[in-house]
Amino acid sequence: MNTNLPEIPSTAPFTPEQIAWLNGFIAGMYSNQSAQNSADQNGSAAAHKPVTILWGSQTGNAESLAKQTSKRLAKSGFKPAVVDMADYDSGKLSAEELLLIITSTYGDGEPPDNAMELHKWLHSDAAPKLEKTRFSVLALGDTNYPDFCKCGIEFDTRLRSLGAKPITDRVDCDVDFDESYENWLSSIETSLSAMSGKQSVASKEDLKPANQSGESYGKKNPFPARILVNRNLNGTGSAKETRHLEISLEGSGFSYKPGDALAVLPQNCSEYVANLVAFLGFEGGESVVVSSGDTMSLKNALVTQFDVTGLGSKVVKGYKALAKSRKLDTLVEDKATWKEYVQGRQLIDLIQTFPVDLEDAQSFVSILPKLTPRLYSISSSPVAHENEAHLTVGAVRYDSFGKKRKGVCSTYLADHDGESLIKIFFHETKSFVLPEDDSKPIIMVGPGTGIAPFRAFLEERKARGATGKNWLFFGDQHAAWDFLYKDEVEGFFSEGLLTRFDTAFSRDQEEKVYVQNRMLEQGSELFSWLEEGAYFYVCGDASRMAKDVDRALHDVIEKHGNLTDAEAYEYVKELKSQKRYLRDVY
Repeated sequence: MNTNLPEIPSTAPFTPEQIAWLNGFIAGMYSNQSAQNSADQNGSAAAHKPVTILWGSQTGNAESLAKQTSKRLAKSGFKPAVVDMADYDSGKLSAEELLLIITSTYGDGEPPDNAMELHKWLHSDAAPKLEKTRFSVLALGDTNYPDFCKCGIEFDTRLRSLGAKPITDRVDCDVDFDESYENWLSSIETSLSAMSGKQSVASKEDLKPANQSGESYGKKNPFPARILVNRNLNGTGSAKETRHLEISLEGSGFSYKPGDALAVLPQNCSEYVANLVAFLGFEGGESVVVSSGDTMSLKNALVTQFDVTGLGSKVVKGYKALAKSRKLDTLVEDKATWKEYVQGRQLIDLIQTFPVDLEDAQSFVSILPKLTPRLYSISSSPVAHENEAHLTVGAVRYDSFGKKRKGVCSTYLADHDGESLIKIFFHETKSFVLPEDDSKPIIMVGPGTGIAPFRAFLEERKARGATGKNWLFFGDQHAAWDFLYKDEVEGFFSEGLLTRFDTAFSRDQEEKVYVQNRMLEQGSELFSWLEEGAYFYVCGDASRMAKDVDRALHDVIEKHGNLTDAEAYEYVKELKSQKRYLRDVY
């Protein structure tokens, strides 16, 4: 007992009962402070232990998770620092003792834009030995793509080769990442706390799911929205079908900004599901339990709950176990052969080629991944269209191996009659945004449906009364049928909002012309705009268009800036570091 505690003297102007209560209160206060001091001393190793959290993100998921991780570790007594990979000083890497990497993968297994430089440097001879570093990687990806989580895997492999020791093993997350992320973070907390001798004080309740806005509607509770307008933007004779959709937000409480994306929870084609059920030998009315614990009919579950078209790693691994086919095992094990087989095929083809006699429907749904939301760049400004969000969606329809194929979400939206409601929530972008300074010029490169966010940008700039110049590069197949939003674009130009626009219609002449060709043709003016401080935006296909545009940008800067290839590379690198070269690519 502490005998030096102050006491209320008996001569104080209080009753004996009040003096006793006050003395007890003071004793308790000192006791709590003593316990806190003891806890701080015992956990001092953790209380100020730095943890660097690097994030690489294309759509914002990794950044959100990095911030969630920081909050959680701070509550456990650590000193976390969240750093954008593009802003990280690589010279500090060799001194890092505790390092967490959270990164996505996009395109053909590439690092996100903000992770490219660090990824490149780390895999070079300049990277130092990291014997003092303990680390862990959380990799975000999509099992429907062959290079699932490739960027995270490469970070993990390289750090190990440089001598860094894992805090915990890498975790590879699919699109629905909440549970995997929680398991990874809990493991990190346990390991770090054990290393420091401090017991974790955080709990799962401290973790808010990524992208949860705190509104009544959000990722965990999507808003049931009505489609007000659904029209084809392409003219008669076009080989394409691009839908303009206007979606009501009335009653949602949602807000968004240009550059954000709308997430749509699709449903599978009922005809496709009926064929799938028949091939499996079921009726469709069989009861199955879904991931939420609810019971529903097999047909309803396959329409609304599960991905029944993709041939991602989870479903293939599960189906292999059910089929017990050596021929299928051999096919999957040969990566090149499997990649060729997957092209143009869906799950129903695998079931037809390698049939299996299932005892019950539950065993089949247990191997299926969840039907995940699809993200679409919003093509409207909330100022110009109150309580509405517009989308520009290319409907995917094609024939392969004797079957008519349909993109799951694109045709779900394209064929929607507007009578039933669709489930939506918003996905905020942290980087693909307009300049805060409305006087800055912007250059937008968006062929096809890539025009979507730039329609929103122009509407927003008009509503703001922005004085900065605006330049649009747009391309598609034919000017007569495929000039999306032609009247609006020409209207923006005639009223002076759009300073200039250049089009590239690839099929209107013998030699194909693309947006990158127009950039090269207008190279001198384009470079002049960059020198004036213009922001350069690209939206569209990551695997081809975005790479070609990036190469054209380097060529323009090299030629018209009178720079060497290396100097042009540094110029582009500086654009990225200033957040003036921004891409929304997929």
